[in-house]
Amino acid sequence: MQAVRRYGLEGMRIQNVSSLANISPGALYRYFESKDQLILECFTYVDRQAAAIFDQLAFDPQSMPADPMGAVRQLWQPYFRFWTSHPDETVFYHRFRDSAFFPAYDKGRDFSHFHTFGGIVRQFMVQFPALRQINQDLLWLHVLTSTVMYAKYVVEGVLPDVQETEDTVFQLLAAGLSGYLRQEHPPA
Repeated sequence: MQAVRRYGLEGMRIQNVSSLANISPGALYRYFESKDQLILECFTYVDRQAAAIFDQLAFDPQSMPADPMGAVRQLWQPYFRFWTSHPDETVFYHRFRDSAFFPAYDKGRDFSHFHTFGGIVRQFMVQFPALRQINQDLLWLHVLTSTVMYAKYVVEGVLPDVQETEDTVFQLLAAGLSGYLRQEHPPA
């Protein structure tokens, strides 16, 4: 991940990785058949780290109706902070998701490690049925991509790592959700 951050996804070589790890290129080839396999393993590793954030949250679904944006922020904030506190992973993840490798990888990708997050999303869908009106792929792609992109700007120093940045990024993301986070009551 450090090599991708320094040299880019296309510019990274096994020799770069071995030099940064202080091991021989041959040692890397004992574990990884190719640069592509190493990159895919790195992505899977980071993907699992990101998913684990939701496994560790003490999320209270009862808070959703009274404060839907607070509930969203409760989920989003640790996710954003994970990315801003892991610079190599953030730049790597962003570059990989924007690469030509990603669409093919994504088709066969194992999402089982996101089971906790999926359960939380289902709870939101029950509480706020209007969310079903949004194309789910677009919704989560927007949230994920925007969060990682802004976190990348923070770790690269383009945006300051301050509370105001976090608040502004959240407001930008939440603005698109606000119309959908309303409870629907059946007619009396």
